[in-house]
Amino acid sequence: MSGGYFRKVGSARPSHLMFTAGVGALIDLPNFSVLVKGLDSWSHTGLADYVIDEPRLRAAVNRSLQLYGENQITELRSAPWLEGGDNDPKGLAAQGVGVPVSPFPQWMRCTACNELAPIDTEAFTFVNNNPRSPHEAKFVHDCRTKGKKPLAVAARFTLVCTAGHLDEFPYIPFVHHGSECTKAPRPRLRMRDHGGNQAANVTIECLACGAPRNIRDAMGERGRGNLPACRGRHPHLGTFERDGCGEEATLMVAGASNQWFPITLSTLALPPGDTERVAELVEERWPELRGITSTVVYDALAATPAYGYLKDYAPAEVIAAVEARHRLLDHDDSTSEQPAAAVVADLLGPEWAVLAAPQLPTPTDDFALASVPVPSALGGFLSDLRQVERLREARALTGFTRLDAPDPESPEIATPVRLARAAQHWVPASEVRGEGIFLRVREDLMANWEERIAKSAAMNAHREAYKRFRGNRKSDRITSEFDYMYGWPGERYIALHTLSHLLIRTIALECGYNSASLGERIYAGDADDPRTGILIYTAVPDSEGTLGGLVSLAEPDPFQRIVRRALTDASHCSSDPLCAERLPQHPADFLHGAACHVCLFVSETTCERGNRFLDRRFLVPLGDSTGEGIDHVLTPVELRT
Repeated sequence: MSGGYFRKVGSARPSHLMFTAGVGALIDLPNFSVLVKGLDSWSHTGLADYVIDEPRLRAAVNRSLQLYGENQITELRSAPWLEGGDNDPKGLAAQGVGVPVSPFPQWMRCTACNELAPIDTEAFTFVNNNPRSPHEAKFVHDCRTKGKKPLAVAARFTLVCTAGHLDEFPYIPFVHHGSECTKAPRPRLRMRDHGGNQAANVTIECLACGAPRNIRDAMGERGRGNLPACRGRHPHLGTFERDGCGEEATLMVAGASNQWFPITLSTLALPPGDTERVAELVEERWPELRGITSTVVYDALAATPAYGYLKDYAPAEVIAAVEARHRLLDHDDSTSEQPAAAVVADLLGPEWAVLAAPQLPTPTDDFALASVPVPSALGGFLSDLRQVERLREARALTGFTRLDAPDPESPEIATPVRLARAAQHWVPASEVRGEGIFLRVREDLMANWEERIAKSAAMNAHREAYKRFRGNRKSDRITSEFDYMYGWPGERYIALHTLSHLLIRTIALECGYNSASLGERIYAGDADDPRTGILIYTAVPDSEGTLGGLVSLAEPDPFQRIVRRALTDASHCSSDPLCAERLPQHPADFLHGAACHVCLFVSETTCERGNRFLDRRFLVPLGDSTGEGIDHVLTPVELRT
């Protein structure tokens, strides 16, 4: 990453720029913090191989952007990076290559004299004398004439609003209660941190008139009345709304977990089939082909030299692809499936079709699948077991929100923020390569379990907790009709998700990857959709190829041992009986039952649902010796003995 001085100030993995701190986010460096600038400032000039080719993901991104009225994109691009640039950081080729950032907040505090001032004052100097050690970049204060100049650090307070705006904290107006200083037009300030364990205890003092004020006066609901209205600033874009945005400004400490929530999409690169090739053609040449709605139109165009390429495709397939894209672009929001959820479903559907297909696809450089016999001891539990010898996952960032995470059902709860000022034909993306294990639970077993569990007290407790969770999260900003059960993943998802976590924790002990390097994709349908699958795969950024340690565990004997060990470990937890008895009861709104950090939780990079929708009681008995709660259990009895 490069700063405003065109010096490298740090580094980040591609996945970090996707899920933790991408465009518009604050990144903490050792000595100050920086803001990742918008796509208008990114440059790929002189670089090669930065385009990530994944048509399904590109189409999903376009559909997602269309929901918010954004322009359509034609490329997915990785972050600008120059191979070998670190070996010659002073070379011309490495200058300016990287993700552009700028210091933010731009108010700095001297660690020696506590003077508080903007970064553009002459008192602060940027120091980065060693280009091979960008982490040593810092600002120093010129308050000493002799000896080493003291370090200046960022003042940690910022203002944000629900519209996604970010602004500097107004220190001078705040100290003077909204007025100007009577002694100086731009007075010097001092910031003193008094410590303590009850929220912030920081005093801002004007050195010109002596007026002091504690930052606590700006905190909480009462403190919002002491803050100015949001000015509508997007510092990552360098834009602001002339008349402000009208929303209340909220005090936030730089680096808070709710200062940035990414809006991302991801998909597996699948072997191209005839349908996919036609769909890709229609997407790329949509302006030319959008009128092909009948065989007559197809024949007329195919007969012209400019459309000669159509002869390589069947008329019916082209017409079907055109009609499908028309339906995509004219999506009816009144359908039972919400638009944002439909985008994700469109990505998972083809993956399931390939992973669970009776006939294995032809291997490619990005995807190779091998079938493995289901161990006899697991025959009553699993219907399919496959080794994913190679896979590639592509990820794209389409926007972000602040204060509240994006909600597909109620867009009013969080306003998506654009990644660029002007229309861009690309979005940031990353890809990972690895290996995986795909397993499929028997559909008849799952259907029977769903029927038994549907009206149980345990599952009803999960549903009621989900309603409370949605209700507590509901904001007064929501104006549309609020469905308290929207997004409920269903009973089979909880069972599959719990099984996935048990296997991940067990596999990590044997495969050579740590659990944070593994990812999961849960394919859970309903009575009308027979999806009952789990994909556990390596999700290590920047890894090329595979180590083979994960795939080797899908052999019959090792996998049988792993499943038995996972279920054995699930039957007890060092936090029992507290963990085993846990069920969300009113007024609790947590979304897990018998699950905790000891037995089921995994890292945030591994779990696709943030360690929610987990409960051991649905896989193994957790009752007493009489077998209480046995009807809750999905796994056959022979696997639990």
